[in-house]
Amino acid sequence: MPSPTHSLTLGIVAHVDAGKTSLTERLLFTTGAATTLGSVDAGTTRTDSMDLERRRGITIRASVAAFTLGTTTVTIVDTPGHPDFIAEVERSIGVLDAAVLVVSAVEGVQSQTVQIWRALSRARIPTLVFVNKTDRAGADTTRVLRQLRDHLTDALVLPSKSQMQPLIARAEALPVLFGSALTGAGVKTLLKALAQLPPAAQDDQGDASATVFAIDRDEQGHRRTWLRLWRGCVAYRSRLALDNRKPQVVTSVWLSSGDGLRPAQQIRAGQVGAVIGLADSRIGDQVGAGSPRPPQHFPPATVRALVQPVQASQRTRAFQALQEMAEEDPLINLELSDADQEAAVSLYGEVQQEVIAAVLAERFGVQVRFAEQSVLYIERVLGTGEASEEIRVNDNPYLAGIGLRVEPGTGFAFSPGIERGRLPTAFIAATEEGVRKALLAGRFGWEVQNCRVIMTSSAYCPRQSKVHQKFNKAISTVANDFRHLAPSVLHTALARAGTQVCHPVDRFELEVPESALPPILTILGRLGAQVDGSTQAGRAVVLQGSVQSARVQKLSRALPDLTSGHGILTARFDRYDPDHTPQPPVRTRRGPDPADRLTWFRAHPR
Repeated sequence: MPSPTHSLTLGIVAHVDAGKTSLTERLLFTTGAATTLGSVDAGTTRTDSMDLERRRGITIRASVAAFTLGTTTVTIVDTPGHPDFIAEVERSIGVLDAAVLVVSAVEGVQSQTVQIWRALSRARIPTLVFVNKTDRAGADTTRVLRQLRDHLTDALVLPSKSQMQPLIARAEALPVLFGSALTGAGVKTLLKALAQLPPAAQDDQGDASATVFAIDRDEQGHRRTWLRLWRGCVAYRSRLALDNRKPQVVTSVWLSSGDGLRPAQQIRAGQVGAVIGLADSRIGDQVGAGSPRPPQHFPPATVRALVQPVQASQRTRAFQALQEMAEEDPLINLELSDADQEAAVSLYGEVQQEVIAAVLAERFGVQVRFAEQSVLYIERVLGTGEASEEIRVNDNPYLAGIGLRVEPGTGFAFSPGIERGRLPTAFIAATEEGVRKALLAGRFGWEVQNCRVIMTSSAYCPRQSKVHQKFNKAISTVANDFRHLAPSVLHTALARAGTQVCHPVDRFELEVPESALPPILTILGRLGAQVDGSTQAGRAVVLQGSVQSARVQKLSRALPDLTSGHGILTARFDRYDPDHTPQPPVRTRRGPDPADRLTWFRAHPR
């Protein structure tokens, strides 16, 4: 058997319960990478390590295993299948060389199947479909093929076709294979197809380029950072700078095998591996030039919930644990309020909420409950507003003067305006920091997005000292003067510009049988959905439109009963629309309000 000389990172992706983890176990067993066959039902799979994953029989966090195929080491990334974790799936897709999309021959193409296929297509990842569970009662491969053509692509290729290899390599066709992960039928044919995939490019020369795509802990509690190497190599004692932050030293290196991780000397270009020593790593961090692929943009979570410890004595521990989780996964979007002793997280769904609670319990020993779930609205600036504060004028307690103008924009932009060059860089940075913090809660308490803030004036007292004494803060401006004054000035400018509360809106595509169309249209009307297109697909109708994000779950829960289980719904965040209710929703402010000038000054003394 020749030694492996190439690498291939392969994603196993699917709608929940299609059998992707079982397929992962079968591939490891068939190739000899594992000596026993893991079982989802028995809770003995190698890639589902969390207790909750084994109890529920679902994959929650992307996990890694490996096997050898000829001269290629194939690293498998087993991804979640539940819709709450589509962001986790898309993050994993960003580091793949190829993917196997698993579809159940019984349930067929489902909503998450379509979502994942679209993400793979956007990233141009060569993909094969494995139609699983062909041995089960109710399996209908003809129906599945029709659904694949209708919902994914009509460029399907069946095995033994001579043109399969070049089309797979260029991601121009979708090969479809059939079998059963439970019995092993069709798995050898799948392996032959995988052998035709082009391996990852190997460029071991030059500085390391890598992407952080996952973070977890080993059995001893050590923090592991999972890297996909695009160029160069990472070895023991390598010094890595994540997103140009201070370099850190790699203290150990690990690569995957069929029976788990094993120590290694290095991770080479094209490989996926784990390192210990990167204490402040975050998912999405880049090393060196980072990923050669386009940056990923994840839809925002649209629900927010307070997280409360069941035992008040565990509040500090719960906050520390949540901070650690948020550092690892920025999509949690943790908000901590020291003033109110409250913590809140952003959520994509109920299962994600259960997972956060399970991780806190299993890993940190903290029991929590969730309260006050609410939709995450935003605010947008309506016009232009200006405000200013001068030193020692109108009870300004700070040795700083600031003028700010706020106006509508795209995204967020801060400009020092004509103050660039006239104001020390540290004071400009402190002003921007104060502005960014103030925009997290606008006039109605929601984050203000899509605006431009420009400095229009500034004043400060240069560094001074009394005779024969060191620097004297009492007569000299410090960065905190600008940092604390900026939120008050900004909120005055926001009040003059005006802001509009906006709610999140999802774009949806809904396929239903013709017979179910009347009740479906009724519920869409009740939910305030806008249907702006429809097409005929055999005996089914495909509706396109938009609906408030907060109402998608209601539609999803009603769909099985209304369509006898034959409805397919895909939805993705699309935009924010103005909220035209008589009384715009207001979010309770945590801590002092910068719009209340004197109260803000008292809360932030010089």
